[in-house]
Amino acid sequence: MFSLEGMTALVTGASGGIGSSIARSLAAQGARLALSGSNGDKLRAFREELNAEFGHDHVEITCNLSDTTQVEELIPATIDSLGRMDILVNNAGVTRDNLAMRMKDEEWDQVMKINLESSFRLMRAAARPMMKARFGRIISITSVVGATGNPGQMNYVASKAGLTGMSKALAQELASRGITVNCVAPGFIRTAMTEQLTDDQKATINARIPMAKMGEGTDIGAAVAYLASQEAGYVTGQTLHVNGGMAMVSA
Repeated sequence: MFSLEGMTALVTGASGGIGSSIARSLAAQGARLALSGSNGDKLRAFREELNAEFGHDHVEITCNLSDTTQVEELIPATIDSLGRMDILVNNAGVTRDNLAMRMKDEEWDQVMKINLESSFRLMRAAARPMMKARFGRIISITSVVGATGNPGQMNYVASKAGLTGMSKALAQELASRGITVNCVAPGFIRTAMTEQLTDDQKATINARIPMAKMGEGTDIGAAVAYLASQEAGYVTGQTLHVNGGMAMVSA
C-alpha cells in the first residue's frame, strides 16, 4: 500500500529538516527523486546518503527560489534528469518575522517571492507535462498558522494561506486530468531549529498540544507519501493538518 515504485518526484528545500524527511519517505516507497535546494554541498551529501540507503540513483538540482530564472528552469531540469514528472512537493519556505508596524517591504517581498510566487511558478510549469500524462500529484507544505494566524508573522501567514487557496483553485482546474493538488499543514515539528529552544520554551509549546509533544519530520513525510500515492487518487483540494491536535481545523 502507498507504493511509489516507478514514480518520480521533485522536492524543494530537500536538505532541510522537514524536506529531508519528506524525501526519505518518498524514496522509501520507491520513488526516484530530484532534490532541490540552494546549498549544493548539502544537497550532494544528502543525495549520496539516499542513494546508499534506497538506491534509484537520485539527483540533485541546485536552485535559488528567489531567482525567477532558476525557478522557471527547475521543472524542465527535473524532467531532463528523471525522464518524467509525477510528483511535485513544494516544501521550501522562509520566515522574516516582524510585527506588522515594523515589517519592512523587503521582509514581505522575500517571503512572498520564495513561499508563494515560486510555488505558483513550479505548479504552473508542472501542470503541462502532468496533463499530457493524465496523472500527477502536487503537494504543498503550508502551516497551521496559515489557518490560525500568528502574531509577528503577517507575511508568513499570508504566504501559507495563499498557498492553500491557490492549491484549491488549481485542484479544480486539473481534477479531470487525473491530477490531485493538496496541502500538508504541519504544526510544531521537532527540527534543528526547535532544538535551539530552551526546555521552558519547549514545555510551553507542548502544553498547547493535546498530544503533549512536537511532531517528527517522519509524520510529515508519511502524510506526503500518502497524498502522492495511487490510493489518494480521490483526494484533492484538501489540507491534511498534522499538528497533534493543537488546532482542530475543519476547513
